[in-house]
Amino acid sequence: MVRQIIMGDIVIGGDAPFVLIAGPCVIEDEESTREIAGFLKNICGRLKLPFIFKASYDKANRTSIHSFRGPGITKGLKILADIKKDLGIHILSDVHRFEEIEQAAEVLDVVQVPAFLCRQTDFVIEVARKARIVNIKKGQFLAPWDVANILAKVSSTGNDNIMITERGTTFGYNNLVADYRSIPIMREMGYPVIFDATHSVQLPGGMGTASGGQNAMVPHLARAAVAVGIDGLFLEVHPNPDCAKCDGPNSIRLDALFELLRSLTRIDMLIKER
Repeated sequence: MVRQIIMGDIVIGGDAPFVLIAGPCVIEDEESTREIAGFLKNICGRLKLPFIFKASYDKANRTSIHSFRGPGITKGLKILADIKKDLGIHILSDVHRFEEIEQAAEVLDVVQVPAFLCRQTDFVIEVARKARIVNIKKGQFLAPWDVANILAKVSSTGNDNIMITERGTTFGYNNLVADYRSIPIMREMGYPVIFDATHSVQLPGGMGTASGGQNAMVPHLARAAVAVGIDGLFLEVHPNPDCAKCDGPNSIRLDALFELLRSLTRIDMLIKER
């Protein structure tokens, strides 16, 4: 049985509706970030879909040293805190450095461990000690059963508010593949499983100095994941992905989101027999 995580008025796990974790890859500026958050809150309200807003204040894992990383922790967390307060929404962001964990945990409802740091024991444990809820991005180099070791590290701190996110598995060079067997395998470990439909279509480093992606495939992967049975869906979205400063090739357009989510909620209701 998958445990349920309670976050205010949101229930994640069990037979609850899937939660949408969505937003731009990175905070490009305060105005656009606020507009995206408001848009997402509105359509999730119309669909009665639980919602957590996601945006990174610093993308420390970009391909090139010249890539845009965001406003940084001080300005970025201030933007996220203001949006959280003004819109009355929950916030998720990722943390890449030990020095930022405590400061980030004071603002974020969910602290995310990036995929490439999911095996770093001391880092994972420190996040678990400070965060209210932890979302672990499953490394694209891990088998689903390897996740049990990560869960044990987090729960050793007494924090059982854990989500695990499937985001594709390395398949040759500059490519990922989504193996939907991982979803039921990881759910059997007893914690909510999130499916990241946008990073699963990423082509890591595929453009030389940046990652490519196949965002036209996002709706197909998302529908398949919901049909298998997930506790949450992770999407990076942007008003115009072609102009995004980070992960545009694997982001979904905002104006395509409502119809996709409407179809996904119908599948979710059918699968969970609500």
